Amino acid sequence: MPPTLNPTDLSSLRPRLDEVGQGHVLAFWDQLSELQRAALAEQIRSIDLGGLTRLIDEHVRAKPGAGAAGPAADIRPAPFFSRDGRGYDRAAMAAKGAELIRAGKVAAFTVAGGQGSRLGYDGPKGCFVAGAITGKPLFAFLAEWILAAQRRHCTGGAVIPWYIMTSPINHAATVDFFRKHAFFGLREHDVMFFQQGVMPSLEMGTGRMLLNQKGEIALNPDGHGGSLRALKASGALDDLESRGVEHLSYTQIDNPLVRVIDPLFIGLHAFGPGSSGQMSSKMVPKAHAGEKVGVFCTVNGRTSVIEYSDLPAELSAAKNPDGSLKFLAGSIAVHVIGVKFIRSLTSGAGAGGGALPWHRAEKKVPFVDLKTGQRVEPSSNNAVKLEAFVFDAIPLAESSIVLETDRIEEFAPIKNASAPGVADSPDTCTVIQTHRAARWLEGAGCRIPYNAAGEPDCVIELSPLRACEAGDLKTGETPKAIPAGARVAM
Repeated sequence: MPPTLNPTDLSSLRPRLDEVGQGHVLAFWDQLSELQRAALAEQIRSIDLGGLTRLIDEHVRAKPGAGAAGPAADIRPAPFFSRDGRGYDRAAMAAKGAELIRAGKVAAFTVAGGQGSRLGYDGPKGCFVAGAITGKPLFAFLAEWILAAQRRHCTGGAVIPWYIMTSPINHAATVDFFRKHAFFGLREHDVMFFQQGVMPSLEMGTGRMLLNQKGEIALNPDGHGGSLRALKASGALDDLESRGVEHLSYTQIDNPLVRVIDPLFIGLHAFGPGSSGQMSSKMVPKAHAGEKVGVFCTVNGRTSVIEYSDLPAELSAAKNPDGSLKFLAGSIAVHVIGVKFIRSLTSGAGAGGGALPWHRAEKKVPFVDLKTGQRVEPSSNNAVKLEAFVFDAIPLAESSIVLETDRIEEFAPIKNASAPGVADSPDTCTVIQTHRAARWLEGAGCRIPYNAAGEPDCVIELSPLRACEAGDLKTGETPKAIPAGARVAM
């Protein structure tokens, strides 16, 4: 453990910083108030300077190679369980997953550290409106799914606790939002918020920590891979174990159609053939070879995700004899992770982020010029941010399975502002929500209007509290028809 730093005593700060070539962060010390000095000292204390030096040598002064997708790697398409149940007993696996939920062995985990700035929204992304009719925020969609799963499966008094990872920039606003909305019907005791970790933004080439203000180091979130480390650091992992939770259902906040708790997926993860019960994933078939999603592969015999930019072009475009893509399985950032597995991965977590590797991202980061003291807005990339990716834990599992799902059923992320031709936007999310609801309603005997292009001529928003799957909608309990042009919330 580093020694406690006295914020007014330079002798406790400068030697440690000078030793690792970071003494420049004290350049404006004499201009800072006592409160600003204390805050800067706390930032310095929180950084593992020794470990950071190694990361700078490996990822800033040098650029890592291609890694798993390098020319020496043996890359093959990853096998997966098909969504139609071929080769396994869907009903049996879903029943086993339901048993785990009923026994209180499953919790939900949502990564929600982002802001809605790309959507033109000034606030936590989870507060962004995803309900085209009700105006419900993203958080409400996920909360309703958890409530629906509890009502269906937890008849013996068990609950599904919800762990939500925020970030320093949106933590307070997120907690306030939940309080304002009475935790969306969940018990406050069963919702735990904690912040993800941060890393210093580093000057490209030199590796020097940039200053965001004269008394503040520029920091960036440590990536969704840092979620595992944050579970431990925050005490959430201890809380999971004290509750007897064995499996964590991992999702991101931007997808209102995500099955936050899926008995089939949980059952396959824990009991399916070929699964170690450590980490499992969902995929959707890629829409086309160039779709910008990670791809599930086996790399040297281990299930892995290769980012679209790292998969060799000839593999990305490879076809099967029937014309389908050979490397088909696109990652949608949905996993089930064993609690014991998380504990094992984080047992030695320090600046290295535990067992997960760091990835280099070159970015434009505003900084304070050390000579002039003025804040500079760079016009080109000037910094390296280090991030960890949660999918890098997959090849560390003894064996990992992948389950295929359907885009219309489970994948309508909101990542971009709405604009003509832009995917993954609020508009495209509304379209997918309507398609899924129309499909389910038609299965229950409801007539859906369609336009000349074959698209539903209506907008339908369907709450998980009404239906978590098509079979929940019974004939006679739904409208006989939806009028053309109608906007319906159910």
